[in-house]
Amino acid sequence: MTTRLPPQPTPRDLAALLSRVALKDAGALRTLYDFTAAKLFGVALRILSRREWAEEALQDGFINIWRYAGDYREDLAAPLTWMTAIVRNRALDFLRRQKTGRAEAVERESAEGMNSAGVGSTIALEDWSESFEELLPGDERDPAESALLSEAARQLEICMKRLDANQRQAVALAYLRDQSHGEIAQTLDVPLGTVKSWVRRGLEKLKLCMGGQ
Repeated sequence: MTTRLPPQPTPRDLAALLSRVALKDAGALRTLYDFTAAKLFGVALRILSRREWAEEALQDGFINIWRYAGDYREDLAAPLTWMTAIVRNRALDFLRRQKTGRAEAVERESAEGMNSAGVGSTIALEDWSESFEELLPGDERDPAESALLSEAARQLEICMKRLDANQRQAVALAYLRDQSHGEIAQTLDVPLGTVKSWVRRGLEKLKLCMGGQ
């Protein structure tokens, strides 16, 4: 008989589902997926920035949940916390495996001591342009405003290139990928305090540069 759970499951409900998944109950896994996939997908998307990558990381995460549900201990972590950690780790692993675009730059910079070939030095101008354009509603933008935005993006790209490689990468991850300081620390495998310092100093230099100094 199928157990009916409330629309918003409690931690106890999720723990019960994990117990059934540990017994290889495929129906319980489907129910668990229905309850948690949206939130866990958001975790993966925040790290990876691309929907197709996030979907793959989510799928890998649920494969691991299926495999290791028997290892879950309710007295050590809430069910959703445990599942979030699995999906987050799969997303970070996926990010490190990528060999194209900005994901490759992140991996190379981390592996080689964050040299000058990192994320910040490979930021596409259109990425910054899109970020600036989001600040204005579409119905208020005219050709003159678009030109100003484009020029601002070019100036920002110039200023980004003047930052130290570490600062450039940290600022790019924070404001282009919308990663938290904690997520950047995990991605780059450096202390949280180091990330905060890089971001703070990078923003200070950008402010001076964008002001014409």
